[in-house]
Amino acid sequence: MSAGSRLPKLIAFDLDYTLWDFWVDFHITPPIRQDPATGTVYDSSTADIYYGRRTSPNTIEFYRDVPGILRKLRNAGVTVAACSRTPVPKLAMEALRLIRIPNGMDTDTLPPTARNGSSDTPSWKSTTTPAIKFFDQLEIYPTDKKVHFEALHKKTGLPYSEMLFFDDERRNRNVETLGVTFILVPEGLGVDNKLFEKGLDEWRKRHPELISPNTAEN
Repeated sequence: MSAGSRLPKLIAFDLDYTLWDFWVDFHITPPIRQDPATGTVYDSSTADIYYGRRTSPNTIEFYRDVPGILRKLRNAGVTVAACSRTPVPKLAMEALRLIRIPNGMDTDTLPPTARNGSSDTPSWKSTTTPAIKFFDQLEIYPTDKKVHFEALHKKTGLPYSEMLFFDDERRNRNVETLGVTFILVPEGLGVDNKLFEKGLDEWRKRHPELISPNTAEN
């Protein structure tokens, strides 16, 4: 890998409004289920939480570019972590277990119904992988994000300078006091390819000593 494409050894993501477009504790009604024919994941909601109108259940899926990003990081050997302060960690973990990521395909080439596994694919079980398998570390419990990163540091032995974090809440920038590079995710937009590359560029800019010719390999 060239110096210009050097990656951090650990990249972490918040969940709510970073990888998916909802607060799992507020917008998702358990139990969550997976359609056996398509692999699509949805919750058990039957009414609009604001107006009491009957609606279809909420579909539980990642933002469009997230599956491709996670797949590329796994292929590159980067340690991937989820860091969330959600008060419903079991529900968040269940969502990660049920959401499926297409194998070896960029989501840009898939129709919307196929991104979570669908009848458009020969067999969603054979052509997709549970999203949770793309995460090496899961710090999903209500606490300060600094606590999450202190736990990651202890478990992985990696220095904070090798960590990049994407999150949609400004208050979580406090992880930078540890030495983590923080990237704010725009409200309601989630992580996309452009923001992800921006985050990598920012990390490289802050750590030129880590991407010198003698240390360019992961």
